[in-house]
Amino acid sequence: MTSKDCGNHGHHIHTRRRFVRLLFAGILTFLLIVLIVILLVWAILRPSKPKFILQDATVYAFNVSYPSFITSNFQVTVSSRNPDDRVGIYYDRLDIYATYRDQQITLRTSIPSSYQGHKETNVWSPFICGNSVPVSPYNSATLSQDQGAGFVMLMIKIDGRVRFKVGTFMSAKYNLHVRCPAYIQFGSRTSGIMVGDNVVKYQLATSCHVSL
Repeated sequence: MTSKDCGNHGHHIHTRRRFVRLLFAGILTFLLIVLIVILLVWAILRPSKPKFILQDATVYAFNVSYPSFITSNFQVTVSSRNPDDRVGIYYDRLDIYATYRDQQITLRTSIPSSYQGHKETNVWSPFICGNSVPVSPYNSATLSQDQGAGFVMLMIKIDGRVRFKVGTFMSAKYNLHVRCPAYIQFGSRTSGIMVGDNVVKYQLATSCHVSL
């Protein structure tokens, strides 16, 4: 190989290395631009969590029987507001039920699928009930004490799946969890409204904790 050939070979290697560096820099620049665009879109259009309120609870039955069973029948009114003026919400699935001290005491009731537009509010009034549902002996004893004291703290829970719509773009599905404390004074009918024989409606207007 002549000195001229060696010079050309060195020039080709330098050119190739320069091309690789430029290609690498171009790829990094492109990825950085894509990341910045994604962050900007997320910052501008990120969906806000819907706001849930437990408005009231109508108690048709709530009985604890020996040894450790509970029978309950409620109708609850729950509202959901979409606070976003750019993003719509698809409620693909919503299941509502009641718990006492982290133990489920009613069956799950499905709420029909629905769409919630910008700044819109949806209101649902489902029935949730359980017939002779077994509860732990500890919870049964504590529940009897709470009833004797005249008040019971229940938790109305909603689990579901939602999607967010921005223009024609549809997001992936997100898990939705709603927790609404329901403080009910069973021992005093004066705290509620009689709407039938042994049926009492309690106004609650309780804000719920929402997580996605």
